[in-house]
Amino acid sequence: MTRAIILVLDSFGIGYAPDAEKFGDVGANTFAHLAQRFEQAHGRQIALPNLVRLGLLDAANQAGETVSAQNSEQRQGAYGYMAELSSGKDTPSGHWEMAGVPVLFDWGYFTDLNHSFSADLMDNINQKTGFSGMLGNCHASGTEIIARLGEEHIKSGLPICYTSADSVFQVAAHEEHFGLDNLYAYCETVRQILDDMELNIGRVIARPFVGESPDTFVRTGNRRDYSVLPPSATVLEKLEQSGGHVISVGKIADIFAHQGISEKTKATGIDALVDATVEHIKTAKDNSLIFTNLVNFDQDFGHRRNAVGYGEALEAFDAILPNVIAAMGEQDILFLTADHGCDPTWQGSDHTREYVPVLAYHHNIDSVNLGERTSFADLGQTIADIFSLEAMKYGKSFKNELNFAEN
Repeated sequence: MTRAIILVLDSFGIGYAPDAEKFGDVGANTFAHLAQRFEQAHGRQIALPNLVRLGLLDAANQAGETVSAQNSEQRQGAYGYMAELSSGKDTPSGHWEMAGVPVLFDWGYFTDLNHSFSADLMDNINQKTGFSGMLGNCHASGTEIIARLGEEHIKSGLPICYTSADSVFQVAAHEEHFGLDNLYAYCETVRQILDDMELNIGRVIARPFVGESPDTFVRTGNRRDYSVLPPSATVLEKLEQSGGHVISVGKIADIFAHQGISEKTKATGIDALVDATVEHIKTAKDNSLIFTNLVNFDQDFGHRRNAVGYGEALEAFDAILPNVIAAMGEQDILFLTADHGCDPTWQGSDHTREYVPVLAYHHNIDSVNLGERTSFADLGQTIADIFSLEAMKYGKSFKNELNFAEN
């Protein structure tokens, strides 16, 4: 019986999307630009032999500008590039759409760069959480704000609350001085308040950190996302309801508000996330979907505008990708994609509206050009097709192009 694996290279865009002008992102290209910076820093082209074999370079060169990367003639895998149909370029929208449910409504946002949260919202939060106030109340990057306010947070005991261009309310707190359970409880209360006030904010994110000074403050792997529910049943829910098994690795379960998730595994770092995925491939039963998000590409390199580090992380990932492929059985199929772009050379520190790659592999596949896909939902529709589920409302399946004969 069939098993499918989805690896999301969080933020790995491959060229600005057709509607990028609406987002101020015309010219953005995460892959091409990090590859340029990598070559400038290391004096050689980025080397991704396993991803190139699957067709990444072909997809990227079709989607945007020519990428400066080491090439080879060997190809085995299907490759294409997908545009996003959803109205935003945030994490939930990208993931929900790839699961067959695009977000066609507008999220609520905190648009003011300073004093981002209204007095009514802050009063409501303070009253229901029992705190006398909060630090931050602004747009900020997660690493910058804990360096700036971490010591005051430890001294005052007040949580650090901030937002970004995404539909998000983020709370940073020290794991030991504030307490991890207290942070989670605070975020759960904020989630309920935002829902009660009908502000339509996509996520509340708990951002724990440790350390005792700005030089040593570092975020931990105990992040937790509190998301609203997808607007309709995703392919994950349909698979689980049909008797299948859906395994979340990383933050997938949080993104989907734990809907359609049968089992979940947390891990910190790309190596650990891939290792956990491999272990699930070795043990998962038939009719399973293993869904993994590699968040570090986004949070450690994209948002931090570290193009060279991004390239180095891609090379490291490429080196361990064969471990995933080696663990796959004859009836397994692997998909690699992304949820949005985050060009580390672009202005600001937010996501970028880009095409994302869609790569597919099984042991008997030829080289197949899937071309341009008009929605991330094509992946969800393909998953539904592979598992013989009821068709999704959005997306066009490319299963037949994969020559994948499941039992």
